[in-house]
Amino acid sequence: MSSSPAERAPAPAATAPYVRIDRLTKRFGEFVAVNQVSLEIPRGEIFCLLGGSGCGKTTLLRMLAGFEVPSEGAIYIDGVDVTQVPPYERPVNMMFQSYALFPHMTVAQNVAFGLRQDSVPRAEIEARVTEMLALVQLAGYEKRKPHQLSGGQRQRVALARALVKRPKLLLLDEPLGALDKKLREQTQFELVNLQEKLGVTFVIVTHDQEEAMTLAARIGVMRAGQILQVGTPTEIYEFPNSRFVADFIGSVNMTEGRLVDDAPDHVRIDCPQLGGTVYVDHGVSSPPDAQVSVAIRPEKFQLSRDRPPQQDNLLSGVVTGIAYLGDVTRYLVRLPTGFVLKVTAPNVFRHEERLAHDETVWIHWHASAAVVVTR
Repeated sequence: MSSSPAERAPAPAATAPYVRIDRLTKRFGEFVAVNQVSLEIPRGEIFCLLGGSGCGKTTLLRMLAGFEVPSEGAIYIDGVDVTQVPPYERPVNMMFQSYALFPHMTVAQNVAFGLRQDSVPRAEIEARVTEMLALVQLAGYEKRKPHQLSGGQRQRVALARALVKRPKLLLLDEPLGALDKKLREQTQFELVNLQEKLGVTFVIVTHDQEEAMTLAARIGVMRAGQILQVGTPTEIYEFPNSRFVADFIGSVNMTEGRLVDDAPDHVRIDCPQLGGTVYVDHGVSSPPDAQVSVAIRPEKFQLSRDRPPQQDNLLSGVVTGIAYLGDVTRYLVRLPTGFVLKVTAPNVFRHEERLAHDETVWIHWHASAAVVVTR
């Protein structure tokens, strides 16, 4: 999985966070959907809540919008406590996955709907609708109906309608889920460019890891109503703080082991599934003999037909599966222990001689490649 080609830095922190969630909890009867979540988001940031179905991310978003009332905790937007403020009085707008466009209205009428509800003067409505449609590259589509638009165009109409009221905070619930893969990838970059032009703070809910890594300055990974880790895409991918985060983000080889050599500048972990030890060039916060998990991304491995000179982090196995994906080839390599490693190799040359099924290969990796997690 690739992260953003030019990862955006998180928005510079002001003296106070723009959005602050303080020990927020939401119960539905005995079920705790969101459990003591605290979070700070600076002004002008794209923040993604990432997690699987039922993790609580949409409930958290709905509490930010005011559609759900927290059981405990507080929500502050721009320093103001909005916990009990109704949705229509919050400086917030929300874009739903379904887009919820009015089929009988034109594009311009759909975009203008919220402004008309707020009794904005007609001349201002027309000016703001024209400006927003130009911004989302839909100038000239004013008189079309939703059924005359493509999926990507409908998505942009919904975005224009959400932004035309100039909210301080825009909440997006799976905003690109209805688009096909190619259009989704294109629209991700359009959405980032639009947000950078407007400077609006975005909070996006998604279950799509690649989408979160493309869109977000920072990501919050959720599970069972809690945020397990907050960080940039690079931090989440390269330095997961738990086995769950490592396993949830991207593809990973996960194995269990025992800490057998613990020094300030390195550790060595005995991994029976690998049939050897893993050498890591930094210390970990665990006592000797501790049971730990070792995570290595498939692209961190290197494959060769000939045995490399290194002694550490070296294994031999047999290729049992090959998937050519154009930019990369994915291999399954079975070790003598029976454990199967996933290995990704870039296809740099068009006429490169690739490995074959049942071929014996050597696998090696750098001492910094493995991530050791203790929980």
